[in-house]
Amino acid sequence: MTPTASPTKRTLSTADERREAVLEAGMRVFAEKGFLGTPTTDVAKAAGISQAYLFRLFPTKSDLVLAVVQRSNERIRDAFAKAAAEAHARGATGEEVMIAMGETYGELLDDRSLLMTQIHQHAAAASMPEIAEASRAWFNELFGLVQRETGLPDEHIHQFFATGMLLNVMAAIGATDEHGPWAQCLRVC
Repeated sequence: MTPTASPTKRTLSTADERREAVLEAGMRVFAEKGFLGTPTTDVAKAAGISQAYLFRLFPTKSDLVLAVVQRSNERIRDAFAKAAAEAHARGATGEEVMIAMGETYGELLDDRSLLMTQIHQHAAAASMPEIAEASRAWFNELFGLVQRETGLPDEHIHQFFATGMLLNVMAAIGATDEHGPWAQCLRVC
């Protein structure tokens, strides 16, 4: 008699787990083609679900895009908060805390999906009022976090955000030190 394999127990994903899978897939897929240029079928396929189920989780494409934008923004906020907490634990204040958050942001830029989700968020804001509104709320929240954690004046915070946006552009175009003095300066000056 040959032993038979016992049937494997299939674990069904909960709606929350599927939602997480869709958000992760959405970040990857939207990063490639943007929010407007990506059909929802591509996101559903990447998440391993049907488009009908995708729309049960996110009733409209706009709902999905907003959720992906929110997820992207949460990653940055959480990374900044963690960097600030670690800096404060070392006794850092003001400029040192800002430097820690800036270094963390530099590391986040290595995540191409996160970077491109941010770039597409800003581009989509020009034609999607709900993305523009979410982006304004996001910058308000992040500005408040940086302001609270550093205690620095507005002009320092302005410079911090301006530098971050420039770093976004430099990372998106793939500028490295090998591209010349202009790239070297704009990446670190």
